[in-house]
Amino acid sequence: MFNDRARIRVQGGRGGHGALSFRREKYVPRGGPDGGDGGRGGDVILVADPDLRDLGRYQSRRVYKGTAGGHGRGAGKHGAEGQDVELRVPAGTQVLDEEEWRIADLATPGARVVVARGGAGGRGNRRFATATRQAPRFAEVGMPGEEAELELRLKLLADAALVGMPNAGKSSLLRRISNAKPKVADYPFTTLSPVLGTVDAADGRQLTVADVPGLIEGASEGIGLGHEFLAHLERARLLVHMIEASEGDPAERFATIDRELGAYGAGLDRLPQIVVVNKVDIARDAAFSTDDPRVLRVVRTSAATGEGIDDLKRALFELCPAAPQPEVPAEDGLVDFLVYRPRPEGRGAYRIFRTDRGYRVVGTPPERDALEEALRAVGAKTGAEVEIGDETVTL
Repeated sequence: MFNDRARIRVQGGRGGHGALSFRREKYVPRGGPDGGDGGRGGDVILVADPDLRDLGRYQSRRVYKGTAGGHGRGAGKHGAEGQDVELRVPAGTQVLDEEEWRIADLATPGARVVVARGGAGGRGNRRFATATRQAPRFAEVGMPGEEAELELRLKLLADAALVGMPNAGKSSLLRRISNAKPKVADYPFTTLSPVLGTVDAADGRQLTVADVPGLIEGASEGIGLGHEFLAHLERARLLVHMIEASEGDPAERFATIDRELGAYGAGLDRLPQIVVVNKVDIARDAAFSTDDPRVLRVVRTSAATGEGIDDLKRALFELCPAAPQPEVPAEDGLVDFLVYRPRPEGRGAYRIFRTDRGYRVVGTPPERDALEEALRAVGAKTGAEVEIGDETVTL
């Protein structure tokens, strides 16, 4: 089954705690602070993989977490950084948050985006030593990582896309011109999910062609299989508009689909088209002509007998617009990606420190329940003393 949508929950790893430690060696009875810093938590990263075709791997497992950073130790030893988690998705995947704001569009193979940053590691007490405070008895705890509920939506990356009424013969035609093996049957809506096929030219060139489920009047409003499949046409550079020769007036069937493309928007009604009048072995007299500037060529075919198939292949390679230039990798080797709403950065409005007596909260703490949850997340037990400003409370 083709899966073009998935919902996942991601969480960056918590940062490691800073160490509260003092140098203790023979003949050094009062050594200074030597607590090392905690390591940063691991990120959760999405990477566009050109070898993947759908989001099926995210249907069974939905929660992904970066690993926590290591805690700091004495003798100035820092904790190890948490390991990043890389989630591979098909090129063409869009990432949306809970409010359906688009975070990123991984339209290019190799593009990557951090969707949940790991928390910062806490600073050890060595970092707080000053000329007037030579023995700080506190250290920072690590910050939690970012959390998010995300929706992944795949829009196929295809050079050309087949579009037409149900039972127009799109799947049969794709079998004829490409290496795809879609289901073929003599009834409407045989194709229930998009199918990709590769068309080979004699000179070694290749084109990718997508077959999406048939459209009916009102598809742009969700009627039939709905407008979710129209989204797969957005990235195509050429539409192969198929008309069944044996079913009614070809001009009227062309107009019906064209209205749906215009109603959906996203520029589908401006794409160049090849019109394929299919099943001419059944209806020899069927004809279609138009002065529409978007229609670059009309080809008569029969997927059953193979008539016109070579002409269609030649037209595809001749008329399909050239692919856009690939993104130039940045200096760090990462491919650029589109970010529509960057996530806020920073340590937050408050920090939690471990002391030799318990914990101390610096800054503007949240409501009591949220603060208690944050304290328990860093290891505070019931009965622990917590300093908040000039006040000391018991957890």
